[in-house]
Amino acid sequence: MKSGFLIAAPHSGSGKTTVARGLMALYRKQGYTVQPFKCGPDYIDTKFHERVCGRPSVNLDSFFASEDHLRSLFAHYAEGADIAIVEGMMGLFDGYDRDSGSSYEIARILGLPVILVVDARSAAYSMAALLTGFINFRRGIRLAGVIYNKVGSERHFQMLRQVCDDLHVPCLGYLPKQTELETGSRYLGLDFNLPLPPPKEGASSPEKIFEENINWELIVRSTCYNVENNLNVAHAPSLGGGRGRSLVARNAEAFSFLYQESLDCLATMGPVEFFDPEKDNFQSSIFNFQLIYLPGGYPEKHLEALAGNEACRKAIRDFAEQGGAIIAECGGMMYLCESIVTDDGEYPMCGVLPYKISARKADRKLSLGYRQFTLDGREYRGHEFHYTQFLGDVPPSIVQVYNAKGEPVPTPVFRYKNVLASYTHLSPSSLHILTLL
Repeated sequence: MKSGFLIAAPHSGSGKTTVARGLMALYRKQGYTVQPFKCGPDYIDTKFHERVCGRPSVNLDSFFASEDHLRSLFAHYAEGADIAIVEGMMGLFDGYDRDSGSSYEIARILGLPVILVVDARSAAYSMAALLTGFINFRRGIRLAGVIYNKVGSERHFQMLRQVCDDLHVPCLGYLPKQTELETGSRYLGLDFNLPLPPPKEGASSPEKIFEENINWELIVRSTCYNVENNLNVAHAPSLGGGRGRSLVARNAEAFSFLYQESLDCLATMGPVEFFDPEKDNFQSSIFNFQLIYLPGGYPEKHLEALAGNEACRKAIRDFAEQGGAIIAECGGMMYLCESIVTDDGEYPMCGVLPYKISARKADRKLSLGYRQFTLDGREYRGHEFHYTQFLGDVPPSIVQVYNAKGEPVPTPVFRYKNVLASYTHLSPSSLHILTLL
């Protein structure tokens, strides 16, 4: 028997990430092995999770994977852990099409109880109406309890506890309104160098606040499940046979958007090695690899270093010209282009693709959403999230790309020799399909 639960909220900004990281840190402090998960295509929260838990966090996304595949993933990665904590995304029922793809759907598929984190600022008994709606809106939800966030005082908490008592919902505690527990805004991400923000002088540490105000022992007792019985899956999904050595770009920021499942998928086909395009140089050794994988990140924030490493850029260009297989996503695709233009100037990149990318402030535009397309009779899925744009007209695409609802979007996909590149971050399953071709 293990403990497992999904942390959700009525809406974004309620405190899911704060509660998830706090509980992960608290349970580790108590000696538990914690396996973290994250709903949706998120690369940032998973980095927080890994730093806190000491285990890679795994994404669970019902747009990317079937229900059976999700159950397999969860059972496989939760193996050996005492507690599995899944951090939800947005509001509990917010998906790409109504509640399809939502945290609720993940909880339903995996049979996990839900802990609802509620922002309680400036509210008391009105919370009864809110919670009643979430309890009754969809069948199949097992609400393990409520954690109130940003509570003004002990008296305020007692008023909120009364709501739970009247609705017969477990009240699991609260977090006071303190800046020590706030994570702040982010530019497509956060500074994840610290598990939790450090306390101010004289203030309690975040871990201490959780220990004193959250009934963490009740959470463990009330969220038990049996992986094999509940999920009826005890093994990891088959990821295919050997293909050869893969070389993966990895940098703390410029090339950092990597799914753990994708890396594990590559590892089933052969050795995986990493390189830093800002620092590493290659000569003939690059041709010892069968695949170069260039994931997304923020190359626009490291242009001097990337442009300055001419030897690496030339090696990748030579690899592509001689028919080497390259998969490039978003920032990786930008790195393959002719150059990246900023307000400070123009920086040469690999020159594999004859396009220029604008990272100028005046050209910043958010492109966001799930993506899907069919290439050579195979379906691929992924997501897009970037502010940079092509300089000038959008180049022609080899396929039409669609969003999750099947509506056409102008995201291009490029193929040059054995290079496949796009702004789309491929799902692990789609990456696996490509590596077998």
